[in-house]
Amino acid sequence: MRILVTRPEPDALLLKARLETLGHEATVAPLLAVSFDDAELVDVSEVQALIATSRNGLAGLKAQGAHKIAALLPIYAVGQATAKAASALGFSEITVGGGTVATLIPEIVATADPQAGVLLHLAGDEVAGALGQELALHGFRLLEPVVYRMVAATGFDADTAEQIETGEIDGVMLFSPRTAAIYARLIGVHGLAGPVKRLAHYCLSTAVARRLAPLGSVKIEVAAAPTLDGMLDLVR
Repeated sequence: MRILVTRPEPDALLLKARLETLGHEATVAPLLAVSFDDAELVDVSEVQALIATSRNGLAGLKAQGAHKIAALLPIYAVGQATAKAASALGFSEITVGGGTVATLIPEIVATADPQAGVLLHLAGDEVAGALGQELALHGFRLLEPVVYRMVAATGFDADTAEQIETGEIDGVMLFSPRTAAIYARLIGVHGLAGPVKRLAHYCLSTAVARRLAPLGSVKIEVAAAPTLDGMLDLVR
Protein backbone atom coordinates (compact mmCIF):
# COMPACT_ATOMS: atom_id res chain seq x y z
CA MET A 1 0.00 0.00 0.00
CA ARG A 2 0.97 3.65 -0.26
CA ILE A 3 0.33 5.55 2.95
CA LEU A 4 0.01 9.31 3.34
CA VAL A 5 2.13 10.42 6.29
CA THR A 6 0.88 13.68 7.83
CA ARG A 7 3.17 13.94 10.88
CA PRO A 8 5.54 16.90 11.31
CA GLU A 9 9.24 16.52 10.61
CA PRO A 10 11.39 14.76 11.76
CA ASP A 11 8.73 12.22 12.84
CA ALA A 12 7.40 12.02 9.28
CA LEU A 13 10.64 10.63 7.83
CA LEU A 14 11.06 8.21 10.75
CA LEU A 15 7.53 6.90 10.16
CA LYS A 16 8.19 6.64 6.42
CA ALA A 17 11.18 4.41 7.18
CA ARG A 18 9.10 2.21 9.51
CA LEU A 19 6.41 1.79 6.85
CA GLU A 20 8.97 0.86 4.24
CA THR A 21 10.36 -1.87 6.49
CA LEU A 22 6.83 -3.30 6.52
CA GLY A 23 6.79 -3.39 2.73
CA HIS A 24 4.70 -0.26 2.15
CA GLU A 25 5.37 2.98 0.30
CA ALA A 26 4.85 6.41 1.86
CA THR A 27 4.07 9.90 0.68
CA VAL A 28 5.22 12.49 3.22
CA ALA A 29 3.03 15.59 3.53
CA PRO A 30 3.37 17.17 7.00
CA LEU A 31 0.25 19.14 7.91
CA LEU A 32 1.88 20.84 10.89
CA ALA A 33 5.33 22.36 11.33
CA VAL A 34 6.98 22.98 14.69
CA SER A 35 8.06 26.54 15.47
CA PHE A 36 9.96 27.79 18.52
CA ASP A 37 9.47 31.46 17.63
CA ASP A 38 7.94 33.65 20.36
CA ALA A 39 8.29 30.87 22.94
CA GLU A 40 7.75 31.70 26.60
CA LEU A 41 10.84 31.31 28.76
CA VAL A 42 10.91 28.39 31.21
CA ASP A 43 11.70 29.25 34.84
CA VAL A 44 12.11 26.19 37.07
CA SER A 45 13.17 28.02 40.24
CA GLU A 46 10.01 27.07 42.16
CA VAL A 47 9.10 23.95 40.21
CA GLN A 48 9.02 20.49 41.80
CA ALA A 49 8.62 18.55 38.54
CA LEU A 50 8.01 18.99 34.81
CA ILE A 51 5.35 17.43 32.62
CA ALA A 52 6.01 16.58 28.97
CA THR A 53 3.01 15.56 26.88
CA SER A 54 5.00 15.55 23.64
CA ARG A 55 8.56 15.44 22.38
CA ASN A 56 7.99 18.90 20.91
CA GLY A 57 7.79 20.34 24.41
CA LEU A 58 11.19 18.88 25.20
CA ALA A 59 12.57 20.21 21.92
CA GLY A 60 11.25 23.64 22.88
CA LEU A 61 12.97 23.37 26.25
CA LYS A 62 16.24 22.53 24.52
CA ALA A 63 15.82 25.31 21.95
CA GLN A 64 15.94 27.93 24.70
CA GLY A 65 18.84 26.24 26.50
CA ALA A 66 16.87 25.50 29.69
CA HIS A 67 17.18 21.72 29.54
CA LYS A 68 20.42 21.40 31.53
CA ILE A 69 18.97 22.98 34.66
CA ALA A 70 15.51 21.47 34.14
CA ALA A 71 16.98 17.97 33.80
CA LEU A 72 17.90 18.06 37.49
CA LEU A 73 14.18 17.82 38.29
CA PRO A 74 11.81 14.86 37.99
CA ILE A 75 9.72 14.73 34.83
CA TYR A 76 6.44 13.06 33.93
CA ALA A 77 6.42 11.85 30.30
CA VAL A 78 3.18 11.00 28.53
CA GLY A 79 4.58 7.86 26.89
CA GLN A 80 7.66 5.86 26.05
CA ALA A 81 8.77 7.98 23.07
CA THR A 82 8.58 11.17 25.12
CA ALA A 83 10.40 9.47 28.00
CA LYS A 84 13.19 8.45 25.62
CA ALA A 85 13.51 12.05 24.42
CA ALA A 86 13.65 13.24 28.04
CA SER A 87 16.40 10.75 28.81
CA ALA A 88 18.38 12.00 25.81
CA LEU A 89 18.25 15.52 27.29
CA GLY A 90 19.70 14.31 30.58
CA PHE A 91 16.61 13.68 32.68
CA SER A 92 17.13 10.71 34.99
CA GLU A 93 14.03 10.68 37.22
CA ILE A 94 11.33 9.91 34.65
CA THR A 95 7.80 8.68 35.31
CA VAL A 96 6.10 7.31 32.20
CA GLY A 97 2.37 7.38 31.47
CA GLY A 98 0.40 5.08 29.23
CA GLY A 99 0.45 7.27 26.14
CA THR A 100 -2.32 9.76 26.97
CA VAL A 101 -2.75 12.67 29.36
CA ALA A 102 -5.57 10.74 31.05
CA THR A 103 -3.18 7.92 31.98
CA LEU A 104 -0.48 10.34 33.12
CA ILE A 105 -2.59 12.27 35.63
CA PRO A 106 -2.94 9.35 38.12
CA GLU A 107 0.84 8.90 38.06
CA ILE A 108 1.32 12.57 38.96
CA VAL A 109 -1.29 12.52 41.71
CA ALA A 110 0.18 9.36 43.23
CA THR A 111 3.78 10.54 43.40
CA ALA A 112 3.88 14.36 43.52
CA ASP A 113 3.08 16.54 46.55
CA PRO A 114 0.86 19.62 46.07
CA GLN A 115 2.78 21.33 48.89
CA ALA A 116 6.22 20.72 47.37
CA GLY A 117 5.96 23.37 44.65
CA VAL A 118 4.31 24.01 41.32
CA LEU A 119 4.30 21.65 38.35
CA LEU A 120 5.39 22.91 34.94
CA HIS A 121 3.89 21.61 31.70
CA LEU A 122 5.98 22.11 28.56
CA ALA A 123 2.99 23.21 26.53
CA GLY A 124 2.27 23.94 22.92
CA ASP A 125 0.03 26.72 21.64
CA GLU A 126 -2.91 24.31 21.69
CA VAL A 127 -3.22 22.21 24.84
CA ALA A 128 -5.13 18.93 24.50
CA GLY A 129 -7.24 18.01 27.51
CA ALA A 130 -7.78 19.87 30.76
CA LEU A 131 -4.55 18.99 32.53
CA GLY A 132 -4.56 22.07 34.74
CA GLN A 133 -8.18 21.63 35.77
CA GLU A 134 -7.72 17.97 36.61
CA LEU A 135 -4.60 18.60 38.68
CA ALA A 136 -6.24 21.55 40.45
CA LEU A 137 -8.88 19.14 41.78
CA HIS A 138 -6.04 17.44 43.65
CA GLY A 139 -4.55 20.66 44.99
CA PHE A 140 -1.79 21.17 42.41
CA ARG A 141 -0.87 24.44 40.74
CA LEU A 142 0.28 24.16 37.12
CA LEU A 143 2.38 26.49 35.00
CA GLU A 144 2.00 26.07 31.22
CA PRO A 145 4.52 28.20 29.34
CA VAL A 146 4.09 27.89 25.58
CA VAL A 147 7.47 26.56 24.45
CA TYR A 148 6.50 25.64 20.90
CA ARG A 149 3.82 26.38 18.32
CA MET A 150 2.39 24.25 15.55
CA VAL A 151 1.90 26.04 12.23
CA ALA A 152 -0.78 24.55 9.97
CA ALA A 153 -0.21 23.77 6.30
CA THR A 154 -2.28 25.88 3.92
CA GLY A 155 -2.55 23.21 1.23
CA PHE A 156 -1.29 19.90 -0.12
CA ASP A 157 1.61 20.04 -2.53
CA ALA A 158 0.72 19.29 -6.15
CA ASP A 159 2.07 15.73 -6.11
CA THR A 160 0.16 14.77 -2.95
CA ALA A 161 -3.09 16.20 -4.25
CA GLU A 162 -2.64 14.34 -7.54
CA GLN A 163 -1.90 11.04 -5.78
CA ILE A 164 -5.09 11.35 -3.73
CA GLU A 165 -7.14 12.28 -6.77
CA THR A 166 -5.84 9.44 -8.94
CA GLY A 167 -6.14 6.77 -6.23
CA GLU A 168 -2.41 6.21 -5.72
CA ILE A 169 -2.85 6.78 -1.98
CA ASP A 170 -4.44 3.82 -0.17
CA GLY A 171 -4.51 5.14 3.39
CA VAL A 172 -3.67 8.11 5.60
CA MET A 173 -2.30 8.11 9.14
CA LEU A 174 -3.67 10.80 11.48
CA PHE A 175 -2.12 11.21 14.93
CA SER A 176 -3.92 14.21 16.43
CA PRO A 177 -7.33 15.90 16.34
CA ARG A 178 -5.75 19.07 15.00
CA THR A 179 -4.03 17.22 12.15
CA ALA A 180 -7.29 15.46 11.28
CA ALA A 181 -9.13 18.79 11.21
CA ILE A 182 -6.49 20.32 8.92
CA TYR A 183 -6.61 17.26 6.66
CA ALA A 184 -10.41 17.44 6.39
CA ARG A 185 -10.25 21.15 5.57
CA LEU A 186 -7.60 20.69 2.88
CA ILE A 187 -9.56 17.87 1.27
CA GLY A 188 -12.33 20.42 0.80
CA VAL A 189 -9.94 23.14 -0.41
CA HIS A 190 -8.58 20.82 -3.11
CA GLY A 191 -11.98 19.38 -4.05
CA LEU A 192 -11.02 15.83 -3.13
CA ALA A 193 -14.09 14.81 -1.13
CA GLY A 194 -14.93 12.12 -3.69
CA PRO A 195 -11.52 10.45 -4.02
CA VAL A 196 -10.97 10.17 -0.24
CA LYS A 197 -13.93 7.80 0.01
CA ARG A 198 -11.51 5.14 -1.26
CA LEU A 199 -8.91 5.79 1.43
CA ALA A 200 -8.57 4.05 4.78
CA HIS A 201 -8.14 6.63 7.55
CA TYR A 202 -5.98 5.27 10.37
CA CYS A 203 -6.66 7.31 13.52
CA LEU A 204 -4.79 7.35 16.82
CA SER A 205 -8.00 7.74 18.83
CA THR A 206 -11.73 8.33 18.59
CA ALA A 207 -11.05 12.03 19.26
CA VAL A 208 -8.98 12.10 16.07
CA ALA A 209 -11.64 10.19 14.12
CA ARG A 210 -14.36 12.64 15.15
CA ARG A 211 -12.55 15.49 13.41
CA LEU A 212 -13.11 13.74 10.08
CA ALA A 213 -16.88 14.30 10.33
CA PRO A 214 -16.84 17.05 7.62
CA LEU A 215 -15.80 14.38 5.10
CA GLY A 216 -18.99 12.40 5.61
CA SER A 217 -18.87 8.63 5.28
CA VAL A 218 -15.21 7.63 4.94
CA LYS A 219 -13.36 4.50 5.99
CA ILE A 220 -12.02 4.94 9.52
CA GLU A 221 -10.01 2.59 11.70
CA VAL A 222 -8.99 3.52 15.27
CA ALA A 223 -5.87 2.16 16.93
CA ALA A 224 -6.43 -0.25 19.82
CA ALA A 225 -3.71 1.61 21.74
CA PRO A 226 -2.84 5.33 21.25
CA THR A 227 0.76 4.62 20.27
CA LEU A 228 2.87 4.43 17.13
CA ASP A 229 2.87 0.65 17.37
CA GLY A 230 -0.92 0.73 17.65
CA MET A 231 -1.09 2.74 14.43
CA LEU A 232 1.33 0.41 12.65
CA ASP A 233 -0.80 -2.54 13.73
CA LEU A 234 -3.71 -0.99 11.78
CA VAL A 235 -1.57 -0.75 8.67
CA ARG A 236 -0.40 -4.34 9.09
